[in-house]
Amino acid sequence: MKSAFSTRLALGVLAALLAFAGVAHAQTQKEAGKHPYKILYVMSYHSPWRWTDGQLEGFKEGMAGAAAEYKSFQMDTKQNSTKEAKERKGREARALIESWKPDLVYTSDDDVQDFVAVHYIGKDLPFVFSGVNKDPSAYGFTGSKNITGVLEQEHFVESVKLLQAVAPRTKRIAVVFDDAQMWGPVSARMREGLKKLPGIEVVAWDTILTWEDFQKKMKGYPAKADAVALIGVFNFKNARGKNVTYQEVLRWTAENSTLPDLGFWIDRVYFGTLAAVTVSEREQGLAAGRIARQILVEGKAPSSFPMLPTVKGIPVINLARAKKLGLKPTTGVLLSAEVIEKFDWDKK
Repeated sequence: MKSAFSTRLALGVLAALLAFAGVAHAQTQKEAGKHPYKILYVMSYHSPWRWTDGQLEGFKEGMAGAAAEYKSFQMDTKQNSTKEAKERKGREARALIESWKPDLVYTSDDDVQDFVAVHYIGKDLPFVFSGVNKDPSAYGFTGSKNITGVLEQEHFVESVKLLQAVAPRTKRIAVVFDDAQMWGPVSARMREGLKKLPGIEVVAWDTILTWEDFQKKMKGYPAKADAVALIGVFNFKNARGKNVTYQEVLRWTAENSTLPDLGFWIDRVYFGTLAAVTVSEREQGLAAGRIARQILVEGKAPSSFPMLPTVKGIPVINLARAKKLGLKPTTGVLLSAEVIEKFDWDKK
């Protein structure tokens, strides 16, 4: 006759086995597509935009067919650029997380890390990011059990060399930033990259606050620079205190500046920037999606993934801008780069 202890032990083991079987069954159901994973995409910026939309497309590709239901939240911090506005959008995003209860949160770019993800450090809910410029330690992510992702590091040296291939007289560069905090690490990496660019001098590291000041600076640069690196172009305030859109900034530059320019993102080249070795939005999202799939489907811990940058850059040239500047890229340059033949506004 069994003792009461052995009976309780047997019941405990049975309960554990049933619980394990339930988890396994739920996993199988998700894999069968009956209960898809709930994934919330919280973007720092907005849609439609090639950068944010391309990251999500890459992420879905990285999930490799795993059944998932997606919901997106736009912080739109290019318009909501004050700290108060960012905090408000962050609260809205966190409220959505609490109400929708996703299985994983995918976050892109820096603002969402600062105003959303940091509130979940050490929690059970997994977070995977992409497009992050700052070191993960700046957000407290280093050593976190539930947060990992993909860093965004620009191809400065390669972009300068591409610009020189198109505009060989380039030796002196003026660098333009707005006042967003995300540009601090970018500036530091650019300064370090100068060591690999003998003969190149940066004659200005300008942080510009207003649209009027930007226009004045651009008109003055030809007296001291051969080219411009347009990096931070989102937060220039007009006379009403509103941010001028980056599309308007770049179009004005293409129509008024006599200097060749470079950037790091392909959408800038569509809107008139001459050259860039771009950070691929698809590669950023793809790498993040592959991590997310291993967390959700294979049960791997977020902390097991190192937070590293993607390395693939894509050279891109705006041929319409080159012609406007009187530049004739060689056949070799054109064959080695993606060529955009028209300004984006000429396609409408």
